[in-house]
Amino acid sequence: MYPKIIGLILSLILLSCSSSPTSSEPILQTDIFILGGSEAGFTAAIQAARLGKRVVLLEPTGHPGGMLVEGLGKDIRFGNAHVIGGIAREFYIVLEKQYGLTPDFTDPKWYSKYEPSVAEKTIDSLLAQEENIRLIRKQRIKETNGVEMVSTSISSITLEDGTQIKAKIYIDASIEGHLLNLAGVSTETIREGNALYGEQLNGVQGENTFRQFSVQVDPYQIEGDSTSGLIPTIQTGSLGQHGEPSRYIQGFCFRMCLTNIEENRIHISQPPNYDPEQYEIYRRYLKAGGKLFKPYPNRHNGKTDIGSWHDLSANLYGENWQYPTGNYAQQDSIIQYHRDFTLGLLWFLQHDPSVDSLTRANWTDWGLPKDEFTDNGNWPRRLYIRSGRRMVSDYIITEHHTAKNQPDTVTDPIAIAWWPPDVHHARRIVKDGFAYNEGFTHVGGNEDWKPFKIAYRAVVPKTSECTNILTPTCLSSSYIGYGSIRIVPTFMIMGQSVAAAASLAIDKAIPVQDILYSELKKLLSASQQILEIPSNWPAIVAASE
Repeated sequence: MYPKIIGLILSLILLSCSSSPTSSEPILQTDIFILGGSEAGFTAAIQAARLGKRVVLLEPTGHPGGMLVEGLGKDIRFGNAHVIGGIAREFYIVLEKQYGLTPDFTDPKWYSKYEPSVAEKTIDSLLAQEENIRLIRKQRIKETNGVEMVSTSISSITLEDGTQIKAKIYIDASIEGHLLNLAGVSTETIREGNALYGEQLNGVQGENTFRQFSVQVDPYQIEGDSTSGLIPTIQTGSLGQHGEPSRYIQGFCFRMCLTNIEENRIHISQPPNYDPEQYEIYRRYLKAGGKLFKPYPNRHNGKTDIGSWHDLSANLYGENWQYPTGNYAQQDSIIQYHRDFTLGLLWFLQHDPSVDSLTRANWTDWGLPKDEFTDNGNWPRRLYIRSGRRMVSDYIITEHHTAKNQPDTVTDPIAIAWWPPDVHHARRIVKDGFAYNEGFTHVGGNEDWKPFKIAYRAVVPKTSECTNILTPTCLSSSYIGYGSIRIVPTFMIMGQSVAAAASLAIDKAIPVQDILYSELKKLLSASQQILEIPSNWPAIVAASE
């Protein structure tokens, strides 16, 4: 008897340990393996653990929480707080309590002004309460032979340090979709084009006025000379035809968390590889009379989330199209390029003599917070990847789901998407002799879009490809359909629902495609998930503006 008790104790210690295993350890056996401690990954882990499942959660950055802990602040808008339930709601309640506040999910204008470090503290505390979660930090799945398949089932995955993990169900909660890809599940990364799904907003956008350049900026190395080459951040190529497919996807950025509070501020240093010529477009923009974006305190304790969605900001349009299908080295290189460029931009705006005094004054007093991202030079560890791989399954969410005039036909909802089909510019090219941004689709107000139910069918792959994997973040959707899903609260809700489905599949010993929705719905309802759209949603959206 005593050997059995000792063995049980050792197993519990193994599962609850939060440090990374070494390659000399035995194969890790678990119920559910989750790739990515994203907004969806950490809620999936908590839900599975609460349902009695053993969980291994792999977070390559070492910091679970996704963009919640990497600088992004305001993803609660349009009144979408009304449909935040379950663990996501619990998260915001615990988060706001640390500021002595209570969230009002019925207020169309409510949103949280949290700091990344406080969000991380909240997530760490929620994870620590669950005994069945083993968190592995700063490891990745091997790119070669990292996933072992037996027929249409994943049998094991192997990490770069040699650790092998065997699970019953696998969840890809990354944005990149590496596990889906390595398992042979069909995915897409491009703007598909309007013809494929009968959409209007996909593919190349023939005319863009939203967030378009407010001034005319000469794009050539020698102004006025089209034979002299293009200045940095502008790509070659013509506009193309409206709606045709394009490999270019919406721009990425770091969500810069800065502060102007002196006692908590680290002054921006000139990056080692700084090249002021990389910022020529900003010089010309200012010279032409353009007004650049600027920081302002929009979160607690004098910090800011500087989003990039302007005509000219820290979004690097056209510089990221290789990321979604790139290998680790390529992706790391693109992330480093964005970091170098953005830190250089901050230095440029604060110090370059070509920057006018007003613009320089807008930026001079801002620096990196001493108490944020302390293990990464006080800079976010994760680039904001707005679009990666998207699964292609038998059921695909498209622009039609978001359209206000389309009826609700979803019979198996696991979450509510409450956001317009919103994607940023994808390229910066030359049009009519000047710099031109292409790709932004913005459907504002409540005129042309509606909240819609996200179907369980969108998170399961084709049965012929894999029967024991689910994804809450790379779900089956078109590029423009994904634009309504890629929101922090939605991901948190999706993670919880997918973990509930995974737990059911384990309990029934069935493929994820064979789960009875009636049973899943009962489980989600018991977990306080919200699966119905308020009938007065247009009034809620209108009141949020």
